[in-house]
Amino acid sequence: MGFGILFCAVDHFLMLYVALVAGGGGDSSQERKILTFLAFNLFQEGKMSWTVADAVDYKGFPADRSKTGGWVPAALILGIEICERLSTMGIAVNLVTYLVSTMHLPSATSANTVTDFMGTSFLLCLLGGFLADSFLGRFRTIAIFATVQAMGTGMLAIITRLPQLQPPPCKNTPTQTCKQANGFQMGILYLALYLIALGTGGLKSSVSGFGTDQFDDKDEKEQSQMIYFFSRFFFFISTGTLMAVTVLVYIQDEVSRSLGYGICCVSMLIAILVYFSGTKRYRYKKSVGSPIVHISQVIVAAMRKRKMDLPFNASLLYEDSAEGSRIQHTDQFRCLDKAAILAGEFDKTASSDPNPWKLCSVTRVEEVKMMARLLPIWATTIIFWTTYAQMITFSVEQASTMERSIGNFQIPAGSLTVFFVAAILITLAVYDRFIMPMWKKWRGKPGFSSLQRIALGLILSIVGMTAAALAERRRLSVAKAVGDNTATLPISVFLLIPQFFLVGSGEAFIYTGQLDFFITQSPKGMKTMSTGLFLSTLSLGFFVSSFLVSVVKRVTGSRDGQGWLADNINYGRLDCFYGLLAILSFINFAVFLVCAVWYKPQKPNDGMQMETMANGSCPEEKC
Repeated sequence: MGFGILFCAVDHFLMLYVALVAGGGGDSSQERKILTFLAFNLFQEGKMSWTVADAVDYKGFPADRSKTGGWVPAALILGIEICERLSTMGIAVNLVTYLVSTMHLPSATSANTVTDFMGTSFLLCLLGGFLADSFLGRFRTIAIFATVQAMGTGMLAIITRLPQLQPPPCKNTPTQTCKQANGFQMGILYLALYLIALGTGGLKSSVSGFGTDQFDDKDEKEQSQMIYFFSRFFFFISTGTLMAVTVLVYIQDEVSRSLGYGICCVSMLIAILVYFSGTKRYRYKKSVGSPIVHISQVIVAAMRKRKMDLPFNASLLYEDSAEGSRIQHTDQFRCLDKAAILAGEFDKTASSDPNPWKLCSVTRVEEVKMMARLLPIWATTIIFWTTYAQMITFSVEQASTMERSIGNFQIPAGSLTVFFVAAILITLAVYDRFIMPMWKKWRGKPGFSSLQRIALGLILSIVGMTAAALAERRRLSVAKAVGDNTATLPISVFLLIPQFFLVGSGEAFIYTGQLDFFITQSPKGMKTMSTGLFLSTLSLGFFVSSFLVSVVKRVTGSRDGQGWLADNINYGRLDCFYGLLAILSFINFAVFLVCAVWYKPQKPNDGMQMETMANGSCPEEKC
């Protein structure tokens, strides 16, 4: 495309030059001015071909396409994400054993501590997104919060090393009860955990957005690379998780827990140094102000004018954005259009600029509409992560009652999450190597759309919960046959693999689909905030799971004091609980389909092309 623009400019230059020479002289000074002007335009159009329009380099100059962005800086950013997953999951999957065996907390309290830690980590993504979009920018946000997480992990390594920060060891004698950790010891532990949660939430919402900043969505080649980036991004997340639940957990249990946490800290520090090494190669997007303030301005301005009538023609609404950055007007949420109604002097302040709390441009209103359109899709994906929560809680408890031996080796019940992660990696590899090329050859598109991937994830979660209910029904029948008090039932743990594989494959599709959807369908100035909005579905999924468990225990607990979710699952009806989740997931999927049909993506704006043609430039296809 750059050569086409240059060709057009040179062509115009030569034609006018020949015309002037053929004209036989004239005002030579005027000719020089015209030729100088054309030469300047030629330089500018050539310059535009190798710069990225909305990105700058580390010095604040327009980003050179050949020297910034692309896969190399994106890979450096992904290194931060691998270490974040290694630290967070390496702590979360094995934290319960430390709280129970070392800190002597009850199992329910320990489980709630882990759930609160994970939920808070994802919930704080909203804070990180707000800070990145409003004040710090994505580069600084990642650097600051990655350092915070490294500090928290290092503090946790010290805590698990010092006996003064732990209660006395429990000797498990009939005459001695284990002494729980005191308030000071738990306070220090919570400080470390929530420093890690703060670091995770702060950087996680910016990593994916900063990664996509390295690709120009207006360039066809780089746009296709961005689509592959989403799949590779989740592949790196899964790789970090796999290392955490295998190598790191083994080191914590068999060598030293402090050493395991220390490895997390050192790996993050190394990742930060690698991240800074790419400072000159990154493309940076400028912060455009607080998205929350912008949204509030539109809502307040629309409420002020709620009694006014909208003009018949949308072109009469106020618009002051540059032609190339304008967003086309849409008919959804027309009540918000009232924020752009011109009302004479009422909308003017002492300066020449309008008061944004009284008058907003159509582009600003459309940005708020874009965020509002995301909310129905956002709400219908929460139930998937409620299903996901069962894979690391009740499914592990199922495995603990089943035969897990392979020869002389016994698989730890918690290590069954390896099959879950393996399903994610296999699904991503098959999708990347086989499905995407076939789909591109058949439909001309480089893979499924974001909404199609979300739909596939929801479908697989429904099938996964159905498989889990059937597997649990089979397990309960064996328990009834041999006796409910049998410690290890004569049934293979591999019966649970289908539910792990189906939900794991569903996560591969829905995570990449949500990530793609929330980044590409949000305004440029709100991408980090929208990523935090996406990650909040994980947090809410954990909290909804806790709420649902509490409701089910209360409603069904009257049956022999046990109910569906008994303390000993051999006496409960976990299959009914899984069936309930399958039904809720099916209803949620039906609602999602309605929301997906209702959703209307923002049409691309042709303002830039029109402006270019008006200025006398020549698009490549017209040359």
